Amino acid sequence: MAPKLRRTAVALVAALVTVACGGTGEVADGDAVRFLVFGDPEELRGYRDAIAAFHEREPEVRVQLVEASDRDDLIARLSTSIAGGSPPDLFLINYRFFGQFAAKDALAPAGPRLDASGSLDEEDFYEEPMEAFRWENELMCLPQNVSSLVVYFNRDMFEAGGVPLPEPGWTWEEFVDAAAALTVDDNGDGTAEVHGVGIEPSIIRVAPFVWSNGGDLVDDEERPTRLALDSPEAKEALQRLFDLGRIGVMPSEEEREAEDEETRFLNGRLGMVLSSRRSTPNFRSITAFEWDVAPLPVMGEPAGILHSDAYCMTAASGRKDDAWRFVEFALGAEGQRIVAASGRTVPSLREVAESEAFLDPSVPPASSRVFLDTIPYIRRVPNISTWPEIEDAAEGIIELGLLEGHSVDRVVSQLIEVTRPMFARAER
Repeated sequence: MAPKLRRTAVALVAALVTVACGGTGEVADGDAVRFLVFGDPEELRGYRDAIAAFHEREPEVRVQLVEASDRDDLIARLSTSIAGGSPPDLFLINYRFFGQFAAKDALAPAGPRLDASGSLDEEDFYEEPMEAFRWENELMCLPQNVSSLVVYFNRDMFEAGGVPLPEPGWTWEEFVDAAAALTVDDNGDGTAEVHGVGIEPSIIRVAPFVWSNGGDLVDDEERPTRLALDSPEAKEALQRLFDLGRIGVMPSEEEREAEDEETRFLNGRLGMVLSSRRSTPNFRSITAFEWDVAPLPVMGEPAGILHSDAYCMTAASGRKDDAWRFVEFALGAEGQRIVAASGRTVPSLREVAESEAFLDPSVPPASSRVFLDTIPYIRRVPNISTWPEIEDAAEGIIELGLLEGHSVDRVVSQLIEVTRPMFARAER
């Protein structure tokens, strides 16, 4: 075994024998449902609270929270433990990454259990995330949340600069004008101390603008063979995005390396940042200024991109029935309200998403309904096993155009050429 894999395996074993979370006390490895997840402290606290509430209701079932450090760590742990025959019973994962495990028959389908459930009904959940977790037309995992990409904005900065606040339906031109007005070079040295907007150079950030402008991300959403970013509509959308770097409203590559977009927004040096609901718990720590969220600006038609995580059970689990009992609780009204309090999730259960547990305007962002209003316009990336590789390969190439001034033609050509073999190897 390679040293890196050996360290990962050892770390997994150590994690699986840690103290159970949520007030369940110390338990032996075989006595608990092992639930693997990663997240910020507030999000993890939400899961612990849900586990504690579940244990009060069903004290005979133990759930053990196993914490990964980040998404890469979670995927590495899953891959290693599945290959070794001792995976966690349950884990939470984004739809963009679950295909690699579904393709290996490593998941226990959730559809039959949902159909037989006396407490959960598929019609009570938003359809968009449900569809994202189907593999070969079978529902494999049950979505916990249904987020979308939004614009987080510094309200105080907008008001101080006399910049109109973002509103639903605002245009790309209005977005660019706001970014320019918010970019400030206080000392006149030619370097902005405050930038108008920050956009991560990733395919999931550019995709909704490609769709909004009438383009497609891939050639076939069901059985994609390549990226379709060489259409006139897609290239025009990319050019508009790349122009943001050229007019100086975004932090440079060097500035991003020193301070990422989220941290820069937290510190009051960024007027707007594009992110999903994931950033909300972190931004709730802000006390220096008021902030809120707005829908994405529109290039042509409204468009958004799905961000959704789901509870997945592993096929090799020996505690599927107990794991399912926890999933039923976690995805029911009580469980979703508990986790929603962390600020991290847009509940997948309509009843909770439409309630004050999520929409409470006294807790930022005041405009949380934006996340719900954008659901009808949400699209998703394709479900293929190699999508994580495609995302990783695309990021560095998109960065060349967004931050380093490379031409759209050059970037698109590289994107298609580099990722084509990954599409060819994909299982669907």
